[in-house]
Amino acid sequence: MTFTQAAFGADTLLKKTLLVVAGTIFIAIAAQISIPFFPVPMTLQTLAILAVGLAFGARLGAVTVLAYLAEGAAGLPVFANGGASLAYMAGPTAGFLIGFVGMAYIAGLAAGRGFIAMLVASLVAAAFIYLPGLAWPLGVANAFGIEAGWAGLSADKVFAGFATPFLLGDAVKALLAALLVSGAFKALRKS
Repeated sequence: MTFTQAAFGADTLLKKTLLVVAGTIFIAIAAQISIPFFPVPMTLQTLAILAVGLAFGARLGAVTVLAYLAEGAAGLPVFANGGASLAYMAGPTAGFLIGFVGMAYIAGLAAGRGFIAMLVASLVAAAFIYLPGLAWPLGVANAFGIEAGWAGLSADKVFAGFATPFLLGDAVKALLAALLVSGAFKALRKS
């Protein structure tokens, strides 16, 4: 049983629709929040995506992120720093945006299974986004005909610019997401 099922009862189409809308709003707001961190500031976007996956479950979490991406593609300023549009989505972070769907799904596989399972799933999900995230600037973007200074970089430059500065923050956000959702689930069960 997911947190949302425990909190709101049986799933209906209306409840799922409202959860998707609320989830996209939550992710969009979190994407605009930047926290000073070492070695780079971090947004709370991936924290929100992990929390949505852990609270909603794998399928509804992934659908929520797909809806979030559709909002951004339609021009709503939902991405970090108010980013939006298909052109934005084809930029250097395109692989990460695509990876967000898998991130929510993987985290959602541990929905309702306790803190340790949620933590492990969150860490795996946080690591997963680096597969499409790094593949995009390493060469996938070039394969799609995108020519930019960041497309087709060497592996060492991609890791230095697209992964290394964010690893610690992603681990912290995975821990926080597991703590928040498992704690909320525990509090809900007690009430």
